[in-house]
Amino acid sequence: MLMAGNFCRLANFPWPQPAANHRGARRGSCSPWRFPSDGRPSEPWAFRCLRIARPSAISQGRSVSCRASEITADPGQDRLMKVPIANIRNFCIIAHIDHGKSTLADKLLQLTGTIQKREMKEQFLDNMDLERERGITIKLQAARMRYVLESEPYCLNLIDTPGHVDFSYEVSRSLAACEGALLVVDASQGVEAQTLANVYLALENNLEIIPVLNKIDLPGAEPDRVSRDIEEIIGLDCSDAIHCSAKEGIGITDILNAIITRIPPPKDTAGSPLRALIFDSYYDPYKGVIVYFRIVDGTIKKGDRIYFMASGKDYVADEIGVLSPNQLPVNELYSGEVGYISASIRSVADARVGDTITHFRRRAESSLPGYEEARSMVFCGLFPVDADQFPELRDALEKLQLNDAALKFEPESSSAMGFGFRCGFLGLLHMEIVQERLEREYNLTLITTAPSVVYRVNCINGDTIDCSNPTLLPEPGKRSKIEEPFVKIEMLTPKEYIGSLMELGQERRGEFKQMNFITENRASIIYELPLAEMVGDFFDQLKSRSKGYASMEYTFVGYRESELVKLDIHINGEPVEPLATIVHKDKAYAVGRALTQKLKELIPRQMFKLPIQACIGSKVIASESLSAIRKDVLSKCYGGDITRKKKLLKKQAEGKKRMKAIGKVEVPQEAFMAVLRLEKEVI
Repeated sequence: MLMAGNFCRLANFPWPQPAANHRGARRGSCSPWRFPSDGRPSEPWAFRCLRIARPSAISQGRSVSCRASEITADPGQDRLMKVPIANIRNFCIIAHIDHGKSTLADKLLQLTGTIQKREMKEQFLDNMDLERERGITIKLQAARMRYVLESEPYCLNLIDTPGHVDFSYEVSRSLAACEGALLVVDASQGVEAQTLANVYLALENNLEIIPVLNKIDLPGAEPDRVSRDIEEIIGLDCSDAIHCSAKEGIGITDILNAIITRIPPPKDTAGSPLRALIFDSYYDPYKGVIVYFRIVDGTIKKGDRIYFMASGKDYVADEIGVLSPNQLPVNELYSGEVGYISASIRSVADARVGDTITHFRRRAESSLPGYEEARSMVFCGLFPVDADQFPELRDALEKLQLNDAALKFEPESSSAMGFGFRCGFLGLLHMEIVQERLEREYNLTLITTAPSVVYRVNCINGDTIDCSNPTLLPEPGKRSKIEEPFVKIEMLTPKEYIGSLMELGQERRGEFKQMNFITENRASIIYELPLAEMVGDFFDQLKSRSKGYASMEYTFVGYRESELVKLDIHINGEPVEPLATIVHKDKAYAVGRALTQKLKELIPRQMFKLPIQACIGSKVIASESLSAIRKDVLSKCYGGDITRKKKLLKKQAEGKKRMKAIGKVEVPQEAFMAVLRLEKEVI
């Protein structure tokens, strides 16, 4: 009887005559033969595999021998073959959101045979459902490809980068790990703000840039116009720009040939002390932190003791390998190669993006330049709707922080919403992603407070306090000035919408810097404005006023002194801390008026008159009052003297006064949630 893993000779194989008990054999038998009702055994699965794999040998009646492991041989082993350093190319793809970066990466993987057709799916390198739904790259990936040009094998390392401004530091570290970049521009939309930002980052890292005009198959594509725009705006020569359609597979071979011929190879510094740049890391529940790196100098072997120069930690490299795009272990990597390392690292904070890896005993003299600590720019409070979910929220944030070192959080309590966390994020998109992942992956229902920024408070005694929560702001008598973060924002827009976007910049306390017509029909408008004015609905307003045609890019420029005040909300004379905000003096009245009017609609009426006030210190700047629920005490007085009626009304008024003095108002949670939504709109 044939077994699955044994050698088999199938030519001229005599059919076995089934015994009587074969027809009634019990189900679940592990025999590879199946006997139908006619008594003749059907074709075994091993024969079918060989007939498909080696049809010529079987058809000619020759003897064929194989192992099952040969049938399922790993197709990625050829990518582990070493090539000279001169045949290595490290490149990345930079593009604005929705210009076809992930689709182009898919086609490169498919054409080079890195991914088999049966394994292929759209946005292959985007692993999270959130990335696929939004069409953006959140977590960068790397892939090693093997490509043969003129009988010479080449190793191509693709580093896929996020496209959003919130992750600009990760993009800069990915660019530092490359020698070249594909600049992908939509042939119908043209140059956008994020395209410019990433190109400038690439030029700072002295990368060879290859312009690629994507989506040329669209009816509205204008590759000639877009080529002129790139030459005028960026200054790149587009005479040899590649026209392609990643969706249709047009021009993909030209891109691969250009990567090999135009991007320089890495320098051969294998004999120098090890220096490797970390460009990404993530937490694996079984192996610990997996670090993605590019070796700049030296070599690394499995079992080496390594040292992280920024964090000061040392570990033993249990496993090293390459990403193709799945992890393939190897024994050694040398300068110019991109790979991963597993060393039982327990925290992502020990292997931060931008850190330098070197040998513990033979350390490099200096680390690679460009390392920075992640800095939180936007803060908000996260509270569970159900107070019993607080432990689950804490565990979920701790697990997310294992993969995201930029996420900061600390416990916070609120009289209105109970226990929660004050969280710091890189930007608004980062905040949305974390919130959505908490709700999806951990089944939590959350209340999110209005996003705020970190204010710098200079006290009279010389101390400087970073304040992200209005309740922690020192008293007016103890502080000398308050500084707020400013950003430089560049808006690219068609000339028809220049006026409306300049009006938006002025409304948000922006300081106009310059305006340039980058082409005949498109202009660049640069403003410097407070980050607090941008964390609300600025982007929505930008798209609304330009009918979706404008795009923006911003960078942090520093802290500046501003006339900021703390706006408190008092209900029945008692301050409600969760509704306190820090606003500019000129906007305080408008914000206070909007909040008091909204609270008047939402708070239920009480048995006594209820004042709702917006205050700056002890000064009331906006006020609304909620009338009391009155019992008609005069209903039984159908006649008689007026003094009787006055006596009853006076008695009622005294009761209301006493009730107001000792009564407490409970603001319903729905009112808080509605006011938080309002704060996001008006602040």
